[in-house]
Amino acid sequence: MGRYALHAADNEAQPGSGGLVLRNLAGITAVDDINDLELELLAQLYQSVLVDELPDRALSVADIKRWHRRWLGNVYAWAGQERSVNMSKGGFSFAAAGQIPRLMAGFERNVLKRFTPCYDLAPAGLVEAIAVTHVELILIHPFREGNGRLSRLLADVMAVQAGYNPLDYSSWETHKTGYVTAIHAGLAMNYEPMKFWVRTAMNL
Repeated sequence: MGRYALHAADNEAQPGSGGLVLRNLAGITAVDDINDLELELLAQLYQSVLVDELPDRALSVADIKRWHRRWLGNVYAWAGQERSVNMSKGGFSFAAAGQIPRLMAGFERNVLKRFTPCYDLAPAGLVEAIAVTHVELILIHPFREGNGRLSRLLADVMAVQAGYNPLDYSSWETHKTGYVTAIHAGLAMNYEPMKFWVRTAMNL
C-alpha cells in the first residue's frame, strides 16, 4: 500500500484503489487525489493552529490528537485516535501499537512538559527542544497516517512560540537518508544528528 507495511486486516485499502489508498470517508481511490486532499486540509490546519490560535501554553498529547482529528477527521474514521496496528517503513519498525498509550503518556510528561511553551528558550535550547520532541514523536508514530506532517507542525508551533519562523524542511527532503538516520539515532537517545537538521531548517 505504498508508504507503510500493514500488519492487520482492519486497515483495509479503499475498494477500487488497487491497494494504494487507505479506506477513507470520501471514497477516494486515486493516490494523487488523496494526497491533494490531505495537503489542502493540512494548509487549513496550519492557518488555524499557527495563525488564528497559536497555543501560548505547554502543549499536550490532547493537542496533538485534536490537531490530527481536525486535519483528517473528514477523511479517515480513525483520525485523532492512536493506531491499533503495528507499522514499519523501509525495514524499520515503529513502536508496537500496544505500547502507544504508555509511550504517549511518557512523551507528554518527559518531553512536552519539559520543553513547552518555548517562549524563553535561547536558540540552542530551542534546537534541542525541537530535535528531541520531533525524534520521540516520530519513533512512537502514534497515528495510522500523517505522523511526519503532524510532527513538523508541532516543531513549527514550538518555533513560532519562541519568536522564530516555521522551519524550512527542504533540506530534510533533499537529504532524506541523513534525516532518517538522525531519527534512528534517537533510539539510543542520541539527538545530536537531529539537532543538525533542526539548525539547518531554522537557518541558524
